[in-house]
Amino acid sequence: MSVTVLPPARVGRFSIAALGVLALALGTLQSVVEPALPQLQSELGVSPAEGALIGNTLLITGAVVAPVAGKLGDRYGGKRVLVLLMAVVSAGGSLAALAPNLPVLLVGQVLQGVMVGALPLSFILVRKHLSPAASRLAIGLVVALFTGGGMVGTLSAGPISDGLCWHWMFALPTVAIVVTTAAVARLLPHDPPVRADTGIDWPGVVLLSGTLLVFMLGLVKVTGSGLPPLAVGALALVVVALATGWVVVERRAASPMVDLRMLARPAIWHSCVLTFVVTAAFGMVAFLLPQLFALEADGYGFGLGTTEIGLLLLPGAVAGAVSDSVGGVAARRLGLRTVLAAGAVVTTATTLALASLHTAQWQLALAKALTAIAAGVASTALLTRAATAVETEDTGIATGLLVVTRVIGVAIGGQVGGAILDAGADRTGLPAESAFATGFVVAGLVAALALLVVRVTKKGTQA
Repeated sequence: MSVTVLPPARVGRFSIAALGVLALALGTLQSVVEPALPQLQSELGVSPAEGALIGNTLLITGAVVAPVAGKLGDRYGGKRVLVLLMAVVSAGGSLAALAPNLPVLLVGQVLQGVMVGALPLSFILVRKHLSPAASRLAIGLVVALFTGGGMVGTLSAGPISDGLCWHWMFALPTVAIVVTTAAVARLLPHDPPVRADTGIDWPGVVLLSGTLLVFMLGLVKVTGSGLPPLAVGALALVVVALATGWVVVERRAASPMVDLRMLARPAIWHSCVLTFVVTAAFGMVAFLLPQLFALEADGYGFGLGTTEIGLLLLPGAVAGAVSDSVGGVAARRLGLRTVLAAGAVVTTATTLALASLHTAQWQLALAKALTAIAAGVASTALLTRAATAVETEDTGIATGLLVVTRVIGVAIGGQVGGAILDAGADRTGLPAESAFATGFVVAGLVAALALLVVRVTKKGTQA
């Protein structure tokens, strides 16, 4: 499918600025949960595993929307779909801002998750309306502002929740999204739809999201209040049935959301397995650290508020953003296997050290930065490897598969971390110190699996 490039004069600086500010607001809305998660758990009276769902529901929606956003933009027009998705995001942000309890907040997070589609749609728009050179600059600006928005959210969550209340963490970015979406709708010219030969795989979208949600809700129930063996077995059967149905649908769909046939290629399935392992370990660490920062217990924990947690997590956010941009370069210069092995060693050593060394704030802040660098470099290197291992026309399919795997890995890692804390709660309902130690050890063991996978799949991980 060819992309029509319209004359550059049709798009002015204000149009690109509106797209950039929209990306900034979206990045802010996406990132306010991480430093504020302990506060949200306390305000809503939920367990760590239930709290993990707050961020993970957004990730799940993002994982299933990402593969179809570009197709929707091509079929119905990028501007039209972008505005509609932002209306859904705004509704989700408003719902989260007004949420009286966890279920309502989770629905809001599910709706907000469609924000993931904004980036590919923005790229489609600038490619259609700008020259190649100008479009590269515009895409770089949008990505940079989205990343910057993540840092703004990390830093602003605490002051907003302390000065006002946690509801405003969602309300203020949502207002910015509404305003900038209106500006985009007014300033950006309409782009004509492209006739599509295939449809959208809606059954695949529903089945994948259902599989992930049931799995995570099952973890919450099993490790929280507990379930009888029969109920646990029934949940497991439901997850297996949904996953099996998704695989069947994807194999038969004319235009699947995830082309599973691509997994027949060693370079792709090796990359998917490694991406899942690396990001799952990081997801566990990313969840456990704010919990330990916020917990005030006898002999462990720090009793920090959202503002302090945001400041301590900021170096990790910066490190992750930088590492995402250098993974491909590192793999090209050092070799993919070297980069993956180094990342696995760093993550394993860091998390195992955290099991016994977590009595100072700097130890946790440094651990977040180190694991973010390791995960960012490794997953980006794998993404680059997948993109170059297939034909040009299959690049989007291969990289989309890796992006979905990356998001799912982080979400499942965080949910497992929450389940470990729930299972290790003491009589007061607070996670015992041993639960955190167990969580860090498990994360280290998961990261160490990457070394085994690299060893076993030596041929598929050559640079």
